[in-house]
Amino acid sequence: SELLEEFVNHIQELQVMDERIQRKVEKLEQQCQKEAKEFAKKVQELQKSNQVAFQHFQELDEHISYVATKVCHLGDQLEGVNTPRQRAVEAQKLMKYFNEFLDGELKSDVFTNSEKIKEAADIIQKLHLIAQELPFDRFSEVKSKIASKYHDLECQLIQEFTSAQRRGEISRMREVAAVLLHFKGYSHCVDVYIKQCQEGAFLRNDVFEDAAILCQRVNKQVGEVFSNPETVLAKLIQNIFEVKLQSYVKDQLEEHRKSDAEQYLKNLYDLYTRTTNLSSKLMEFNLGTDKQTFLSKLIKSIFISYLENYIEVEIGYLKSRSAMILQRYYDSKNHQKRSIGTGGGGTAVPMVQMCHGRTRLTVGSEVVVLHLLNESSSFSFKLSDPSDLPKNAFRIFSMLVEFLCTEHIDYALETGLAGIPSSDSKNANLYFLDVVHQANTIFHLFDKQFNDHLMPLISSSPKLSECLQKKKDIIEQMEVKLDMGIDRQPSTLCNLNESYGSFWNGIRSNLVLMVFCQFVFYVNSLLGVFIETEIEETVKHFNLIAFRLLNEAHLKCKIALVLQLFDTLHALCNLLVVAPDNLKQVCSGEQLANLDKNILHSFVQLRVDYRSARLARHFS
Repeated sequence: SELLEEFVNHIQELQVMDERIQRKVEKLEQQCQKEAKEFAKKVQELQKSNQVAFQHFQELDEHISYVATKVCHLGDQLEGVNTPRQRAVEAQKLMKYFNEFLDGELKSDVFTNSEKIKEAADIIQKLHLIAQELPFDRFSEVKSKIASKYHDLECQLIQEFTSAQRRGEISRMREVAAVLLHFKGYSHCVDVYIKQCQEGAFLRNDVFEDAAILCQRVNKQVGEVFSNPETVLAKLIQNIFEVKLQSYVKDQLEEHRKSDAEQYLKNLYDLYTRTTNLSSKLMEFNLGTDKQTFLSKLIKSIFISYLENYIEVEIGYLKSRSAMILQRYYDSKNHQKRSIGTGGGGTAVPMVQMCHGRTRLTVGSEVVVLHLLNESSSFSFKLSDPSDLPKNAFRIFSMLVEFLCTEHIDYALETGLAGIPSSDSKNANLYFLDVVHQANTIFHLFDKQFNDHLMPLISSSPKLSECLQKKKDIIEQMEVKLDMGIDRQPSTLCNLNESYGSFWNGIRSNLVLMVFCQFVFYVNSLLGVFIETEIEETVKHFNLIAFRLLNEAHLKCKIALVLQLFDTLHALCNLLVVAPDNLKQVCSGEQLANLDKNILHSFVQLRVDYRSARLARHFS
């Protein structure tokens, strides 16, 4: 019961507390509603105030716009009045200064104070323009005074610029240059700058490197001093080319121009190359719109007098140099060059007696040829004008044909032909084959020079067909003589073999065999073809020593037809050494099966045991 009573009491307390809170909530809600109504009322009042303020702002804005319009109009009116006034004031000042010149006494501080030289320069420049419009008869004296003062101030400004440049005061240089820009002496200011820039700039031996360094340094500075830096830098470069480089080139070339053609051409090529290299370095600077044309004209102005007749000098030098190279070669062979003929003049026989191989194109002559080829391209064609390049290349090519092909190779072929023994001669030599072998090698060098150096220069020129025709003609001319000698050499050897007769044995046959093998090797290296019947007729006389020499020649041969013939020769010589019992087998082998039986029999007859009954029995 106590618990129930306690529980009931607490419930009653909670009910009282709830009623109390409820009354408080209701009171707060009433207060909140009241305040909301008051706040809404205030907001409405503020909106009304804002509308009134906004209306006042619009009225003010319209008023401000109206006032601004009036102010602008007034400003325009004031400017219209002030500008003529300022001009009038300036004209008045100029008239005042003009009167001082008219009176002959300059009293104004601007003319007497050296620190106001900038203002004085502006005034005198304007007075100088005005004075030019005045009639000379009435104002000659004052015009002269103004001109004199103009000149004096100009000189002072240039002197000030010079001093500032020597002190390295860039800002003062820029200030004075800006004042001088309106004076006639502005160009003289630039000249002074260019002159002083070069003081101490060319102290090393390499004038081209010095010029490049100088231009690099000035390019960094000139934009800080002048309002037209590209013009000033271009004028500096022009001065370097026309004064410094032109003088240097002249000193280097005139020393050897008449006395030493080789040194002259070397110097010309070197100087021209170094000048063009310098021009390439200067292309990175801003020199105006068409700097390529500008620099090309400068180079041309230096070298035009030397390049006009350049090709004549080079052709003359190459001719004399080529003639000297050939003459040295002939002198080294103790040979006096002379014309060769086969008629009744009697010159052919003395030539044969004198030469005996000394005028052959040996390995030493290939060195001579390399000298000739090197000379023909030593100074290159960079010195030729592009329009003259194909023509100049053709002239040098023609000169090379004359001295290398005609005077050297063709002459050697003529000498070699004259040295081939007649068909009834007791002597044999292969001098002409040496000449042919070396002529072939040399002409390959010449052809390589033609393709590597000449073709790129004339490939798009009409001169190409002329060069190709000229080369074709000289090849055909030499081929005729090569064919003549090749045709005569085998018959000479064959006739020599027949002349030995019964003395065909021992060491003499060995020598002829070696001569023959050498002949086969040369024909293989040059032409690759020869007449099978002549070889077979010649080989019939060889003895057992043929094997070693034939094997050596066989190893050097690279042509299929010649290899086949060597195999046949080897098989024929094998008939001289095989055992009698094997003769039939060898004769019926692949290499000899198709040969005439008489040829096989003639080889067997060379055997020492040919007449023995055993051999006859096996070979029958």
